[in-house]
Amino acid sequence: MSNPALSLKNPAFLCATWFGCGLTRKAPGTWGTLGALPAGYLLSAMGFVPLLIGFVVICGLGVWSIQKIYTHNAPKDAGYIVIDEVAGMWLVLLLVDINSLIGLALAFLLFRAFDIIKPWPVSWADRTVPGAVGVMLDDLLAAVYAGLCLLGLEYAGLNL
Repeated sequence: MSNPALSLKNPAFLCATWFGCGLTRKAPGTWGTLGALPAGYLLSAMGFVPLLIGFVVICGLGVWSIQKIYTHNAPKDAGYIVIDEVAGMWLVLLLVDINSLIGLALAFLLFRAFDIIKPWPVSWADRTVPGAVGVMLDDLLAAVYAGLCLLGLEYAGLNL
């Protein structure tokens, strides 16, 4: 990444990599998801509405930053772009009691599993929806799957 626009000095790149979490050599999506937890936890501790507002803001920042990165010839859904994982994790956190370590761990594991496995329509969005919206959408759909699983576990009587 010798392009100066693809540097942490560039606000779009800083945002897209979630402050550098996506720059890890192995499993950048997992590190981006882990990096999403502290801020997501703090927003959730303030209540549902602050986390919801944060989620909406991060989705907008995600589309903006990814579009900016793409103008500098970055590959589609480059591994270092992890703001989509941040948005997905925050969407799942909207359904979890942050005081439950089991709930947080399941939210993380389920989201990562669905983001990696990419069942339909996650795989469809990943392959066919172009640009920044496509990059964001597949992770949001993976988050919906994770959230539905968490709701199902709650319905089955598991106290998350």
